[in-house]
Amino acid sequence: MKTLILNGSPRRNGDTAFLVGKIIEQIDGEYRIVNAYNSDISPCSDCRYCRKNKGCLVNDEMQEVYSYIQECDNILIASPLYFSELTGKLLDVGSRLQCFFCARFFRKEEPIPKSKKGAVILVGGGDGQIEKAYGTACTLLRHMNCVHIHEAVYSHKTNERPAAEDETALCGIKSIVNFFHGSS
Repeated sequence: MKTLILNGSPRRNGDTAFLVGKIIEQIDGEYRIVNAYNSDISPCSDCRYCRKNKGCLVNDEMQEVYSYIQECDNILIASPLYFSELTGKLLDVGSRLQCFFCARFFRKEEPIPKSKKGAVILVGGGDGQIEKAYGTACTLLRHMNCVHIHEAVYSHKTNERPAAEDETALCGIKSIVNFFHGSS
């Protein structure tokens, strides 16, 4: 089993990283973490190369991520909430999925034949509105051919209590692991 983890947090030891670590401790198989804030991935520049050609013209770390997307079985998107949305750097990475959209809708090709399972972890200390971020994450997951998506796991009020003390989120992590392993 292979799992791709897209981490949208700028904090290496923050609450999002803690919950991602809990997933890593429990999943079987290989995994790759793409840390949006530390990666060499540029946002989509709308050059329109992918409307007529396979892949993306920009030669950066995303080329390796595209290959891993083809191979993996599971994809996890993890992000703190910034104004009820995924972080900007994670959205930059997500914008590079445009090549899959263009393959499907302009070139009428199936860019990712292998279906996957997807999951979303959100962390926030603010107003607790996850719908917008979860919707965005699900859109990104669907463009990577995640046909089954787990309900959002959310650690709320991390400004008052760390995610490590959030029993609901920790139970949600176990649920994601079981989902990825094939049980519900």
